[in-house]
Parts: sequence; structure tokens; C-alpha cells
Amino acid sequence: MKKLISPAARMIFALALALHTLYPAFAQEKQSLRILDLATLEGIPGVTYRYGFQKGISDGSGVIHLLTDKETWLYLSHLSYGSWTLDPLEVSHAIKNGSISRGEQLHGLQPVSVIALKMSEEKDKKILISDQERLHHDAGAILGLDPAVSGIRKSSSFGFDPVMRGFKYDQLNIVVNGLQSANAACPNRMDPPTSQVALNRIREVEILKGPHALRYGIGLGGTINYIQEAPDFTSTSGVYGRLSSLFESNGDVWRNDARVGFQGANYDIGVLGSYSLGSDYLDGDGNPVPGNFKRGTLGLYADLQASKKDLFQVSVNRNFARDVDFPSLGMDLRTDDTWMASVKHTRSFTGRTLSQWTNAIYFTRVDHLMDNLLREPRMMDAATPAITQNWGFRSEGEWKFDQGKLFAGIDFKEEAADGTRTREITMGPMKGKIFYDNLWQDSQIRKTGLFANYLLPLGGTVISASGRLEVNQAVANNPAEEFAQLHNQVENTQLNPGFSIGAQRDLGKAFSLGIWAARVRRSGSLLERYINSLAVGLDPWELVGDPQIKPETNNELDLVLGYSREKISLELTLFGSYMTDYISSVKTDLKPRLATSPGVRQYVNVDEAVKTGFELNFKQQLSAHLSQTLGVAYTYGKDLILDAPLPEIAPLDLRYGMRGHFLQGKLQSGINLRHVLAQERVSEAFGEGQTPGFTLLDLDASYPIGKMLLIKGGVQNLLGETYYEHLSRPIGTNRTPMYAPGRNYFVMVSFKFP
Repeated sequence: MKKLISPAARMIFALALALHTLYPAFAQEKQSLRILDLATLEGIPGVTYRYGFQKGISDGSGVIHLLTDKETWLYLSHLSYGSWTLDPLEVSHAIKNGSISRGEQLHGLQPVSVIALKMSEEKDKKILISDQERLHHDAGAILGLDPAVSGIRKSSSFGFDPVMRGFKYDQLNIVVNGLQSANAACPNRMDPPTSQVALNRIREVEILKGPHALRYGIGLGGTINYIQEAPDFTSTSGVYGRLSSLFESNGDVWRNDARVGFQGANYDIGVLGSYSLGSDYLDGDGNPVPGNFKRGTLGLYADLQASKKDLFQVSVNRNFARDVDFPSLGMDLRTDDTWMASVKHTRSFTGRTLSQWTNAIYFTRVDHLMDNLLREPRMMDAATPAITQNWGFRSEGEWKFDQGKLFAGIDFKEEAADGTRTREITMGPMKGKIFYDNLWQDSQIRKTGLFANYLLPLGGTVISASGRLEVNQAVANNPAEEFAQLHNQVENTQLNPGFSIGAQRDLGKAFSLGIWAARVRRSGSLLERYINSLAVGLDPWELVGDPQIKPETNNELDLVLGYSREKISLELTLFGSYMTDYISSVKTDLKPRLATSPGVRQYVNVDEAVKTGFELNFKQQLSAHLSQTLGVAYTYGKDLILDAPLPEIAPLDLRYGMRGHFLQGKLQSGINLRHVLAQERVSEAFGEGQTPGFTLLDLDASYPIGKMLLIKGGVQNLLGETYYEHLSRPIGTNRTPMYAPGRNYFVMVSFKFP
């Protein structure tokens, strides 16, 4: 009997001891955390949360209750606000403050990457690149942070023209806040739309992959949306500001950014400016590459809360560029002066199905001059002054139902371009003779669109359906005589419908699956319809437009598989695109304007083409101080008629990064590795050359001094690799590669107040 009692006694004693040890955990009271809308500061009901074994949904006031520890991550998800996570330190801060804020994710459900730029609160301080990338003088260059986006470079320092999944130029929809855009005044796109975006107030960049984001216009291959900061109203009046400066050793590059704002209970007003300049740099072998540039921005903004329901926002920016080297082209950018202005009114409603109505209008003017007067020797003096003007408006309503949300509205955009090239012969028997080439022909395109996007949860699946109907009207108001002889009709109106539907569903606790299908049609651009004998393509052949070119259609399917656990996340995207009437160009018997040009190409429709590929993103929290990321992107393109590769498809791009924060999170450091494979699938029809692969290694570290000063430094291309990107245009008739910078050291100082 004693033998039986003794083990039982020991078991009871052990159980009592365990209960005594665990009692504090069981006795711990649940702590409340309220989830707020970033703009209205109202609670967000219906937020799904998972915290270890605890899970649930926020109540009508946006409150959740947690038993917290120091090791568990918090996972949050909402139809209108997307999915996001808080690490253990962020959870601790949130519990201490009693609340967290989240802005609505207006992009819906389509595959999307977000490059965050803002460095403000604790969470954002982990994005170490923020202030450095904000200093960049070309907003297109920061898109290269995502391996899915490559860029055509005709200058080593300016005019990064994005390419995504092999789609480029007007096949991508570039907008600011879903509305404003600019057209390149230079036919050779020295000044692509991305180069005109001032980064001073940009909070993040949405890279909406595929043609699914029909709310913002027709993006045949994707939409890139630069989103500005939300207004920051405070109960007490105050002044805030930022002053940042960065120096790069290779090319003596200086970048500077400043901003001063005034805020109160119903206003947030400020001025901003930036100025950058640089000179020739050295490639990995120590050879100089032309890289001179000067770039600046001056702007003002005003966000005014006229009433609890009415918000007015005004923004005006003045951009300028001077003496920018474009070694791969026959001319350089001498002056580029741009005005960008927008006015926006948002009306909010309570107690109604219609929750918000937004109206906005914008205007953009680009005054551009390129010439060859800095080139020696030269046979002629050539100059092309060109002007593009854009204006448009957008009116959109947002309806919230018990089981869904609807965005619907109307928008209008007008694009216009005009410019004449002057050629004065300076040598030979025709010396002194002057020729005038009407390049843009005072051309104009008007786009009027009706759009809708409906989000509907059905059980555990969320459905997204988008549609757009766009009327595209094009005309050349001053057609050149030779162009009119080639095309007797220079006016055209086309109707472009677009539709996309997608579904996303969680598969258990860790996996998720999304599938999107779309059929979208895009009319030809000003360049594809009205350019008049200018070499603007991959090869040196002059190009001539076709006003009657058919719209190109993209039929695309995207499949997204996700996996997420407490310290690890993985997302794989597979896409396939079947295109009809794909816009390309073919050689003709037309006589070129310049003797140096081998001939003339004309824009035409290719009956069939395909693009397919994948994107992989991986993130893991290795420890409390270390995290790692991996990104891979690859695109395969083929002309089905010629049975040949499509031109200008970037090779496989792999990025690996490891980041750490030490000394109570103050010392932040990172290592980034980029490996690009050789591109051997090239278009012989366009004279595209193969390019070798390369590997880059970058290091950086930052440390705050006090609460207002941040110092950051590092080295780019640490290994001194001599390389060039596949999409960088070669230099001169001998097609010398335009090599990228070799080893480059940088240091940045950023001062913020209060």
C-alpha cells in the first residue's frame, strides 16, 4: 500500500508545484489593444488576429484582448486594411500605448509589392533605407529595390524607365495617389514619368503586378502607384521638419533634402525642396563613365480639415534638371522644367452606405530641351525643344456594405505633346543648311473611363472583381506632310473594355491561395501613334508611328501561394500572359532622315505573344536581433509569330539580405547580395546583344545620436564588380556597354525635429 501511495503522493506534489509555477501565467489578466484607422482614428471592427494559440476578431470598437509574452508575434488581417504583423517588441509598445493605427489598403487584392519609405515610429525604423532612398533624385531608381522591376537606362545617372514582367513604357500605368501622371516630353524618354515624382512626401510605392488594378487606369502589365503621406493633424500647434544630406564617393554625388511644416488641429502645411548633383564616375575597372547631372525640386503642400467631414489637399511641385549626360543617345538633356499641381477634396459620411466621396484634379507641364552642343566632334548642331501637357480629374465613391465594399467612379486624362527638331549642318558641302523635323506633330490623346472595384467576402474566401470601360480619342493637330502621305487618317477613337476577377483564401493556419484572371486592352501611346522618324527604340533605326494601330490585349492569369508562421513567411507568384495585337515594330523601305540611321521601322501589331514567369519572396526572423529576406524574379517572353524571344526582357534577378539591430535597437546594420544571371535569350531582329551575369555585395550601418540626428554609412558594390545591366542601352555605334559604378562609399546625415 505504501508503494502505491508514495508514487501518487509524489505525483500530486509535482502537479501542485507545476500549478504553483504556472499560476502567474494563468492569473495574468488579458490586456486590451485598440486598432484604429490611421486617417479617422476610429476603431476598426472585424480585424482578425492570431497571437500564438490566441485568435479572434476585434469588436465593434476595434478592441482585442491578449495574454502577452515577450516572444510571440501578432498577426492581423482585415479586408480593407490588408495583412500585417507586429514583432514582440512592437506588441509591447502597442500594449503600453493602448492602440495601434493602420491605413486602408486601397489596392484591393491584386498581387502587390509595397516599398515603404517613411521612417517615423518604432516599426518603420527597421526599414533602414528609408531616408537614404527618399534622397534619391530619380523616383524610378527606387523601384529597383524589388527584383520584379528592372529598368531601361539611357543615362548612367538619370531617367530609370521601369520594366515589369517585360512590359515597359505606356504598358505600365505610372500614377501619384492613383491620379496624377506626366508624359515624357523627350521622344527618347530622357524624362520618363517616374523621374518627375518628388519623393519628399511619398510614404510608399505600390507595385501592382499584372493588369488587375483597373481603378487607376489601364496598366497592361502593371500599375506603379506612389502614395503620399496622410495629413498629420495635432491637438496643439507646432513646427516640424527634416534636413538630410548624403555624399557618394564614386562620382562626387551630393544629394540634399529639406522640409518644414506647420501643423495644428485642422491644418498641415509645409514647403519642401531637394537638390542633387554629380559628375563622371568610375566603373569596376577604373574607367570613367559620363555621369554629370543636376536635379532639384521645390514644392508646397496644404492639407486642410475644413470640417469633420471635409478634407482639402493641395500640392504644387516645380522640378528641374540641367546638363544631364546621356551617353547612349545622340543628344544630352540640357534643360527640363516641370510643373505638377493637384487639388483633392474628400467628403466622409457616417451612418450611410456611401462612406466617402473623393474628387481630384491635376495638371502637369514638362518643358524639355535636348541638344548635342556638348559633343565633340559633330557634323551638325541639333536641338529638340519639346513640351508635354497632362491634365485630368477623378471622381470616386466608396460604399461599405455588410458583406462587401465597392469603389466606383469616373476619370479623365488628356495627354498632349509637341516638339520640332532643328538640324544645322556645320561641315561638308551642305554647311549652313537648316532642317526642321516635326517630331510630335502636336498630337493629343484623351481618355475617359468608367470604373468599379467590388470586394466581397464569401465564407473564408474574399472575391475581388474590377471593371473599366475607357474611350480613347487620338488626333494629330499639326501632321507633317510626309506623315500625312503615309497615313491619310491621323484621327482615331477606340473603345477599350477591361475586366479582372480574383479570389483569395486561407488554407489552414499557415497557407493561403490567391488566383486572379484578367483581360485588358490598351490603345497605342502618343509615341506609338505619332512619332515621326526618330530613333527611339532598342536599335538605331528611326521609328514612325501609326495612328490606326490596333489596341493590344493582355489575357493574364496570376496564381499566388502564401505561407506564414510566427517567424517565417513565403510567397510564390506564378503568372502567364497571352497577348494579341501586341505592339512592336518592323523594318520598312522608308528613307531615314539621318544618314547615320540604317533605316526606318514602323509600329505594327504582332498577332500573338506570350510572357510567363515567377516571383518569390521569403522573410524569416532568425532571432530577436537578426532577420533575413530573399527575393527572386524571372520573366520569359516569346513572339509566337516569329518563334523568337521578345526584346528587352531582364534576366533572372536574385536578392538576399540580412539585417540586424543591436544596442537596444539603435545600431542597425545590413548586408545585401544581388546575383543576376546572364541573359542569352535575346532578340536578333532588334540587334539585342547577350549580357553576362554579375554579383554585387553592399554593406550599411546606421546609428541615431539623440532623438533628432541619424548617421548612416556604407559601401555599394564592395567587390568592385565591373558590370552592366541588360536593359542599359550601349554607347555609340560600336555599342560599348554602359558600365555601372564600381565600388562606392556613402555617408548620410539626417536631422529631424521635433
